[in-house]
Amino acid sequence: MRLNVIKLQRLWWTVSIVATIAGFAAMAISYTRFNAPLRPGLDFIGGTRLQLALDCSVAGQCDKPIEVARVRDVLAQQGLEGSTIQVIDGNTLSVRTKELKPEQRNELQNALSKEIGRFDPKTVQIDTVGPTVGRELFSAGLLALVISFVGIAVYLSFRFKLDYAILAIVALFHDVMITAGFFAFLGLTPFAVEADSLFLVALLTITGFSVNDTVVIYDRVRELIAERGGKDSIQNIVDDAVNQTLTRSINTSLTTTLPLIAIFFFGGETLKYFALALIIGFISGAYSSIFIASTTLAWWRSRKGETLAVATPQDTRPANSIDKI
Repeated sequence: MRLNVIKLQRLWWTVSIVATIAGFAAMAISYTRFNAPLRPGLDFIGGTRLQLALDCSVAGQCDKPIEVARVRDVLAQQGLEGSTIQVIDGNTLSVRTKELKPEQRNELQNALSKEIGRFDPKTVQIDTVGPTVGRELFSAGLLALVISFVGIAVYLSFRFKLDYAILAIVALFHDVMITAGFFAFLGLTPFAVEADSLFLVALLTITGFSVNDTVVIYDRVRELIAERGGKDSIQNIVDDAVNQTLTRSINTSLTTTLPLIAIFFFGGETLKYFALALIIGFISGAYSSIFIASTTLAWWRSRKGETLAVATPQDTRPANSIDKI
C-alpha cells in the first residue's frame, strides 16, 4: 500500500493545528489556576511534600477513602491554607505545602494522624526543595531545551539547507507543544499530574528522537532529488521518500514505545509520568516527521515556484545512505 501524504496534507495539518490549539487552551486554563502553563512540580516552585499511607493492618482503617475535607481542615488549623491535597488509591495522602522546618513537618504529620488514622511509617515520604533551587532547575532546564533547538537548527542548516532546518524545527516545536499541552490537560484533571525536572528531561529526549526520523526522510528526499535531476516534482519525491522510509519509521517508533508502555504500567510512581511524556512525544514525533516535516517541505518549495525538484550542489554532496543510519 502506498501512502499519499501530499494529497491529504491539509488533513494532517488540520489534525496538528487542532491538537496544538487544544494544548494551548489547556495551558491557558492552567495559567489561570497555577500561575504557570502546566501544574508545576515541587522541583520548580519549592516547598515540602509529604506522602503518607494509612496503616491498613489496623482493623477498619482502610474501609473508606481519606476525605479531602478533613485533611483541608487539619491544614487550615496548621496555617497551611492553599496547600495542594491529593488522595491516591483511597488510602494514600499526598500533601504539598510551603517549605516546612522538621518540627513543623512532625507537627503536621501528628495532626493528620490524629484526625485521619495511623500511617504506616514504612511508606512515609518527605521531599523538600527550596524556592531558589527550584527556580535554578527550571531556568537550567529551559536553557538546555533552547540550546538543543539552536544546535539542531545549525546542524540541519549545514547538512541540508536553511529551509529544511526551519521546517524540522517547526516539527520539533509541534512535538513539544503536543506533549506539554497533554500534560497541561492532565494537570487539570483529578490525576493532578505535575511537570517536574523529569518532564524537562523527557522533552529533551523527545527533540532528539523526533529529529532523527526527520533527518532520515530529508536524507532520502535529497538523494531522490539528486537521482532524478529535475525530472520529477517535489511532491512526488516527498511521497516516494516517505514511503521508502515508512517501514523503518514505524518499526523504530514501535520498538521504542513498547518498553516505555511497560515502564508506565510497572515502573513505579516516579517513572510513570516520565514514561508517559516520552510515549506521547515519540508518537507525536513519528507523526510530525512523516506528515508535517515532509509535507511542509513540499509546500514550501512549491510556494517558491520550485515545482520541479532541481539538484543543487548541496543535494549532490555525498550523503549518508539511509541504510547506514
